[in-house]
Amino acid sequence: MQKVVTMLLTTGQAAEELGCAVTTFRRLVHAGLLPGLSRRGVRVMVPLEVVQALRARQPAPLDSLDSDEIAVLRVDTAQPANEPDRSWIGFAATLTPDDLLKALRGWWRCDAASVAAGKVLPVTLSGYVVAVLTCLERRERNEHGRHAFPDAVLTGYITDLTRPTKHLTAPAAQDRAVADLLLGTRLASHSGGAIAYVAAGNAVN
Repeated sequence: MQKVVTMLLTTGQAAEELGCAVTTFRRLVHAGLLPGLSRRGVRVMVPLEVVQALRARQPAPLDSLDSDEIAVLRVDTAQPANEPDRSWIGFAATLTPDDLLKALRGWWRCDAASVAAGKVLPVTLSGYVVAVLTCLERRERNEHGRHAFPDAVLTGYITDLTRPTKHLTAPAAQDRAVADLLLGTRLASHSGGAIAYVAAGNAVN
């Protein structure tokens, strides 16, 4: 029987194939979203089919959403948090749904009314939707001008970006359908902070 040889790329080569910075690609590695990784000394090696799967991820179908504009929460790989109400800040595929919701739900500088009006908050890591939050109607503001959404629900998240492997966790079927639509897609956004805004379904070009 002929042995199948898997072509392996370094993280730098993988980033070059995807047209992104190597630091951007390494966030996906550190978040535990890519299967089949191996090591050669200090180098992380990435199967070519993983890179091909990432390249094949489709843009988020924002034209299917019932909003003019939605906010996007841009996060980094999960890091320990020295806070009484949560252990982590950011995203990691290994976090439990409860820990992940706490890690994503924070105080942000944003237009809180616009975030709420969008009805859904995709969470992106390195430009891919890795989680979705809903139930954003109630908001609070602290003394530093940052806003929180205390009733936010983790509607879904992924643990493998290449397939992708989705976990739909919202109690409402409509929210699960929105998460299923967005998870694992590519969603580019630009912002100097954690929250960005992108035109969606009902926006007039």
